[in-house]
Amino acid sequence: MSETAKTFASAGPGKAPRAVLDSVRASPRTTAPDTVRSAKPRPASPRGKKTKPSQYDRFIPNRQALDMASTQLALSHTDSDLDERTRAYHAQVARACGVSLDTRILKFKESAPVSDRDDLRQITRPVLKPSGTKRRILTTPERVLDAPGLVDDYYLNLLDWSAGNVLAIGLDQSVYLWNATSGDVDSLCELEGDVYVASVKWTGDGAYLAVGTSSGDVEIWDAEARSKIRTMGGRQSRVGVLSWERHMVSAGSRDGSIWNHDVRVAAHKTAELVAHNHEVCGLSWRSDGSLLASGGNDNLVNIWDARSHVPKFTKTQHTAAVRAVAWSPWQLNLLATGGGSSDKHVHFWNTTTAARLSSINTGSQVTSIVFSHEYRELVTSHGFPHNHLALWSYPSLAKIVDIPAHDTRVLHTALSPDAQTVATAASDESLKFWRVFESRKTKGTKAASAQSSASTSIR
Repeated sequence: MSETAKTFASAGPGKAPRAVLDSVRASPRTTAPDTVRSAKPRPASPRGKKTKPSQYDRFIPNRQALDMASTQLALSHTDSDLDERTRAYHAQVARACGVSLDTRILKFKESAPVSDRDDLRQITRPVLKPSGTKRRILTTPERVLDAPGLVDDYYLNLLDWSAGNVLAIGLDQSVYLWNATSGDVDSLCELEGDVYVASVKWTGDGAYLAVGTSSGDVEIWDAEARSKIRTMGGRQSRVGVLSWERHMVSAGSRDGSIWNHDVRVAAHKTAELVAHNHEVCGLSWRSDGSLLASGGNDNLVNIWDARSHVPKFTKTQHTAAVRAVAWSPWQLNLLATGGGSSDKHVHFWNTTTAARLSSINTGSQVTSIVFSHEYRELVTSHGFPHNHLALWSYPSLAKIVDIPAHDTRVLHTALSPDAQTVATAASDESLKFWRVFESRKTKGTKAASAQSSASTSIR
C-alpha cells in the first residue's frame, strides 16, 4: 500500500487527511485559458491608434456572432420540405384552431371589413369630358328687345318662356307674347283701372297662361285663341308668383299665403298654405309634383309635401328675402335658393334629408337661378351692386364666367324650351337673350330667338 493510501485509510471513512487538504490549498492553480494566453500572447496596438468598436444592433447585440448561412437556410424551408404526415398534422391543427395556414395568426389590429360590392376601381367606364371643354360662352347678348313699361319691383315675376317657344312678359297693365320662332309680337290682354300685372306663368304644354294681378285675381288665358277662360278670385292682396302642377296652379300672395287653384272645377280653391309672415315672392313645384318650395320676404324657405298643409321643412339660413327658388333637372332632390341684397347667398338643399349641401357667397343680390339641363351648371342673375349674370359649375361651385348683363338690376330670367338660351329682363326696360348653355348636339346653329329680326320691341 502506498503512503497516500495509508494516510486516507488512517483518517477514517468519509474524511480526508488534514495534511492532504493543506497541500491542495497551497498548490498553484493552473487553467486552460492561462495556457492559451501564454502560448499566444495578444499583440499590442500601436500607440495612439484606437481599435474599432464592435457593431451592435438594437435587437441583435452582436451580428458577428450570428450564423447567417444557417438562418437563411431555415427561412427558405417551406411546406414542400415537410413530409406528408407532418403537413397533414399542420392542416388538422389549423382546422381545429379555425385559422388558415397562409395567414398570419398574430397581428396588431383587425383587418378592415371586406365589402360585398364590386370594387369601383375595377369597373370599366367611359371617361366623361369636362362640361367646359371647347365650349365658347359669349358675354354679349344675341338679341336685345325693348320692354317699355316694365315695373321695377323685386317681388314680381313678369317673364316666362313656353314649351311652344313663345315668350310672355308683363308690362305694366298688359301682357305681350313674343314668338321666338317667327319674331311676331302680340298683345294678349290689358287690365282695366289701376290694376297691373304682377306675375305670369305658362302651363307645361304652353297652351295656357296664368296671369296674377295686383288685385288678387288669377286669370287663365288661352294663348292660341287670345281669350280669357276664367278668373279665380277671392283674395285682396296681389299675386306676385305662380307655379303650375298639371291642372293646379299655386299662387303666392302679399299676405303670406299660398292658394292652390284647380282650374277644372268651379270651387277652384283646394288648399291654403300658411307659413310665411310676409309676401311670398318665390314659388316652384318639383318636376314630379310631390314637393313645393316657397320663399318669402320673411327670409324663410318652406318645403311643402303635396299631401300636407304644413311645411315639411323650414329653412332660416337666409338673411334677406328669398325670391330665387329653383329645382335641379338632373338631381330630383336638389333645391337651390337665393337671398336678397342683405344676404347675397345661394344655398343648396337636399330635400330628402333637409341638409344644406353647400353655399355660394355671390357678392350681389340674387334675383333668380336657372339650372342647365345638359351640363352640371347653373346661372344666377343679380341686382345690386353688379347687375350681372354668373355661370357656376356644380358641385364644385367654381365660377366659370361673369357676364355684365344690364345697366340696372336683373329682375327676371326665363329659359328657352331647348334649354340653351336664357332671357333676362331689367328695369332699364330691355329684354336680352344669352346663349350660355349651347348644346354639344346643336353646336354651330343659331338660337331660335335670333332666327328672326322682324322686331326690336315687345310693344
